[in-house]
Amino acid sequence: MPDVPTTTLLIALAVTTAAGLATSFGGLLVFASKTPNPRLLSFGLAFAGGAMVYVSLTEIFGKSVLAFGQAFGDRLGFTYGTLAFLAGVLLIVAIDHLIPNPHERLEADDPYFREHNREYLKRVGLLTAVAITAHNFPEGLATFFAMLESPSVGLPLAFAIAIHNVPEGIAIAIPVYYATNNKAYAMVACMLSGLAEPVGAALGYLVLSPVLSQAVFGGVFGVIAGVMVFLALDELLPTAKRYGKGHETVYGLVTGMGALAISLVLFKW
Repeated sequence: MPDVPTTTLLIALAVTTAAGLATSFGGLLVFASKTPNPRLLSFGLAFAGGAMVYVSLTEIFGKSVLAFGQAFGDRLGFTYGTLAFLAGVLLIVAIDHLIPNPHERLEADDPYFREHNREYLKRVGLLTAVAITAHNFPEGLATFFAMLESPSVGLPLAFAIAIHNVPEGIAIAIPVYYATNNKAYAMVACMLSGLAEPVGAALGYLVLSPVLSQAVFGGVFGVIAGVMVFLALDELLPTAKRYGKGHETVYGLVTGMGALAISLVLFKW
């Protein structure tokens, strides 16, 4: 892979940072909205899930196969791309097993968090922030490398991840705010978790940049595709279904796929 211009790196890092800091918007919703609309949240999460699955399987996985193909030939290119995809799924499964992501279980109107003592809530808030931060590292790497390869892929993916980060910000802000009664602490916790995405991107690039080649690039994109599909199927769509009352989940899923498909077509003109 040729040297990447500094301007391109900075733009990719800026987009990754913006997507990560969507956790802060989730924190703001905790303080600004007393009656959040669960059906709208269901649609938004499913929209993000549909967008992530579509871009992962139609663009990011394809770029993995193409890069491997240029390095090893078409037949081995598809084989290695598939193996990298499965490796990405196994990677996020391992992360999820070692550090479970608890944000599905944290709701603003759950009296559980109002009744328990503050020390316990502080621990819950800390563990939640650590868990979500750990999951944000591969998301940041995915957004960053997608932006380096093509804004037509990176921007829609960043948008989908940003939507995904909003409920994670809510999950962090709720226990921290109830434990400390301090909005500033809750917002700082959300921001620090979101900043894990650009940090993960920067660390990943620093580690990989000395050895970047078509084979390494193919491996990175195959893993990214696997991670994104797993996140969408394991987190976004089940959570969207839990908040939905009717067909919001499937409508959001299809709309997300359609919007992503149209955006990719427009980017290629």
